[in-house]
Amino acid sequence: MKCLLCENLSLSIICNKCQTTLLQPTFYKRELTNGFFNYSFYSFKEIEELLNSKYYFHGDRIYSILAKLSFNKFAQNFSFNETVYAIGIDEHTRHDYSQTAILSKNLNSSFIKPLFGQLKAKNIVKYAGKDLEFRKKNKRKFETNLTNKNIILVDDLITTGTTILEAKKILEKKGNNILFSLTLADAKF
Repeated sequence: MKCLLCENLSLSIICNKCQTTLLQPTFYKRELTNGFFNYSFYSFKEIEELLNSKYYFHGDRIYSILAKLSFNKFAQNFSFNETVYAIGIDEHTRHDYSQTAILSKNLNSSFIKPLFGQLKAKNIVKYAGKDLEFRKKNKRKFETNLTNKNIILVDDLITTGTTILEAKKILEKKGNNILFSLTLADAKF
């Protein structure tokens, strides 16, 4: 097969050389509300085409590579005094996989444990290309049974932060402590 980025022959959908030279993560930090931060590994512009792979059958392989390069490395350097749970925001499936579940899985470490299917939206709304006003009027209406946990929220992309803040609010109502959120990319940078 050919590498998606350089088109050289490769055994992987993105060759090792491109992973090493083109996909090294940079840490972006954005405050969403007073004292609550989202951390991203790429700017949206850097990996836009790769993020859009979630709409295709090969997206799981691309997300696995991006998660290994960013989320997995983050998890290996993270420590906390109690167990922290990685919760993917609305782990619905496309083409038999969930991109947020792939990201959460790569946070598995001594201090972080992924929990799957714990935060589901009752209202399936597509936010792609929609403005902040639309997002505020059409909330996702998340549901969860999680209580009294330390949590890292996980999503693939942050644009306005509306979804993350809505998820945070629902989880906090159940007594959970949301430490921060992690996304692959930030559309602001």
